[in-house]
Amino acid sequence: MKRSTLLLPLAVVVLFLASSSVFIVDEREKALVMQFGQVRAVRPDPGLYFKIPFVQEVVKYEDRILSLDTQPLEVTPLDDRRLVVDAFARWRIADVVRFRQAVGTGGESFAENRLERILNAATREVLGSVTSNSVLSADRVELMNRIKDSAKKEAESLGVEVIDVRIKRADLPKQNLDATFARMRAEREREAADEIARGNEAAQKVRAQADRTVVELTSEAQKQADIIRGEADALRNAIFAEAFGRDPEFFAFYRSLKAYEVSLRGDNSTLVINPNSEFFDYLKTDSLE
Repeated sequence: MKRSTLLLPLAVVVLFLASSSVFIVDEREKALVMQFGQVRAVRPDPGLYFKIPFVQEVVKYEDRILSLDTQPLEVTPLDDRRLVVDAFARWRIADVVRFRQAVGTGGESFAENRLERILNAATREVLGSVTSNSVLSADRVELMNRIKDSAKKEAESLGVEVIDVRIKRADLPKQNLDATFARMRAEREREAADEIARGNEAAQKVRAQADRTVVELTSEAQKQADIIRGEADALRNAIFAEAFGRDPEFFAFYRSLKAYEVSLRGDNSTLVINPNSEFFDYLKTDSLE
């Protein structure tokens, strides 16, 4: 009975020591075995491992790709047109020993603060070397790659690998938006005024050309009408002359009738003239002589 009483606590102690000396690393982690603040072993692969209880401790870090969203950053490109840039990065712990030495017990949160400062410095450096139009354009992949390469080089001292950097947003500061919109509105109004002026000028040219065409067509039509009228008058006179040549008496009679028709037309039925005038020769005779 006394022996059983002694074995039970001993078994508990053995189990406790055994559990304290075993640890598991899964596929999402990397582990360091620390002893008195110094790295004694690196466990980068998943599996079951052992350590000295109470003397050694295990520190685990993420082996997956991590995301970092930076705070909005104000940059000044070459044309002194300030921009607010919002970016994010993808990173992972590449060297856990160097990472531990760089961040100490601060862990991943401390590394993110350091990495954000590195990204901000690289962003200012790269975007400060180009114009704002290059930053605001849709094709800015080259700029993001330059930021990534610069940040990747600086982040090696942390044992961190920067995998990708992306610019989510690049806008003007809020205090500059109203002035920018006003300038854009003024430019659009000026362009509209120029277009209206050009349209009016084109309309005037079209109207002037149309008026000129009307005058030319009218003049040509008048010319053709005068020619036709002259030819008709000449033909008429020729016919009259021929008729007069054939029968002068009939021609005189015809001309007298036309004179009577014109003189006695409408309300004009009164003539003051000598009754013995030749005008009434054909009114006083019953037949042609």
